[in-house]
Amino acid sequence: MKVELSKDELLNEKVDTHVKEKLQDILLTVSWREIARGYFGKSSSWLYHKLDGIDGNGGVGGFSDEEKLQLQGALYDLARRIRTSADSLSELNEVEFEFPSMIASEPSPER
Repeated sequence: MKVELSKDELLNEKVDTHVKEKLQDILLTVSWREIARGYFGKSSSWLYHKLDGIDGNGGVGGFSDEEKLQLQGALYDLARRIRTSADSLSELNEVEFEFPSMIASEPSPER
């Protein structure tokens, strides 16, 4: 559900310009283009501007509370879809795996 705000409401609306910092762990993994198109009906540049905390004219911008809620819903939906896909690989469910972390660890000392 999209809510259209008037220009005055947009100017007075509080926006969060720190969303990108909160998403650091997944920034390079997620297709933000698909999130922008599929969940917001917007271009990828619109979403990248939001993530960078700027508006389309180069001024301060960010995510409104409603947009953050919409982004949260999109990420939950994507997580559910990934989980469903992973669960569909049922033959692997019986095997125990130790997954390597995607987070860069300290380099091991050279011998």
